Amino acid sequence: MAGLAASAGVIAGGAAPPATARLTLQARPATLALRQGQPATPIWELVAPSAAGNARLKRGDRCEVTFRNDLPVPLAPVWYGLDGAAAAEPLLGRAAVPPGTTETSIISIPHAGTLLTDFRLFEDSLKQPARPLPIVADETNRIAVDRDEVLLIEEWRLRPDGTALPPGRDPKDTSPLYTLNGRTSFELSAAANERLRLRFINGSQRTVLAIKLESHDVRVMALDGQPAEPFPARNGALVLAPGARADAFVDAATSAAFLLHDGKEARQIGSLAISGRLERRAPLLAPQPLPSNDLPDQLDLKGALRFDVALGAPDAGWTRPASLSASSAPAFRAKAGRTVVLALKNPAPVATVFHLHGHHFRLLDRLDDGWKPYRLDTLAIEPGQTQRVAFAATSPGRWLIESVVTDWAAPRLVRSYTVE
Repeated sequence: MAGLAASAGVIAGGAAPPATARLTLQARPATLALRQGQPATPIWELVAPSAAGNARLKRGDRCEVTFRNDLPVPLAPVWYGLDGAAAAEPLLGRAAVPPGTTETSIISIPHAGTLLTDFRLFEDSLKQPARPLPIVADETNRIAVDRDEVLLIEEWRLRPDGTALPPGRDPKDTSPLYTLNGRTSFELSAAANERLRLRFINGSQRTVLAIKLESHDVRVMALDGQPAEPFPARNGALVLAPGARADAFVDAATSAAFLLHDGKEARQIGSLAISGRLERRAPLLAPQPLPSNDLPDQLDLKGALRFDVALGAPDAGWTRPASLSASSAPAFRAKAGRTVVLALKNPAPVATVFHLHGHHFRLLDRLDDGWKPYRLDTLAIEPGQTQRVAFAATSPGRWLIESVVTDWAAPRLVRSYTVE
């Protein structure tokens, strides 16, 4: 994995290897029908205009990414789940693209998985709430499923006149509304006996959400874009922090509801509609683990560098993204190849969401003698609690960490860390 930091950057002269894929991204104004009988709601969105549906790349691609900013404020796509692309890191490795201009860069895709791009680091300047764009990085070999579907959950705060409030503002006189793939009532059609790979994404900005497909076994195969040891979702529900992703395999059996719970109430947000049956020569077997992305299996916890990180603490160097300075001191430094253990403390009276750029981490057991059988890049921490995470610092560069409390009016805060 060494040298990944040099594999993403603005195209320049020299004998660089040719791109193996191309992706066009556009930031543009749009509308979305969120309330029946009311005019469509003005929003901003990040889209891949040439893609049929969700943008898809492949592990190992060297991708030429063209970003066109047709919005009135400077912006840059923020990638979640993309490890090692230091030159693509907003605020640190690249400047925001001015309105009405286009930038082309090269980004390497080292891992297969479910990625997400959006503008959440620029939310202080957003005039409208902005939709994110899921990006799928396919495995190099075909996965044994019949369908592969992205299910993007989004959260909106609507004023009485039907307009929507961007995050980071006081939500007074607004009401929450949730959509699945841009619809208030989404229907996914399938045949009975189909094996579905469902890529659930919590595209909300502040709320931890649980989503459940009734009457089905939901087997978790990957979290935050990294393969996991397969395990059944507890009570069939997936709990996702804002920005988190979960790939699940579901063997379609009967028509059922997608239920969403935001911590206050459950509501139906969509449905699985069964029509017909897929006949097979042999019965479905238990799914095998997804192919490894070749991240280190073992972590040297005894020899790890250990740091305490108080999330969002005003005296700990956290700042709004627009105020982050290139000269600001990093939260911690590590030599490439070392294991880093972070003790993440949430001093806030509500849950706080932590996001690590550049690397994925293991969630450590309470006794600090092992880790959960999956990797994450996003974690919600309960008020007053401390969670310990560990990662192998494989990607040299300067990377962001994010902290935001689960309150619509709360500011998003950032710091940086350095791998030398």
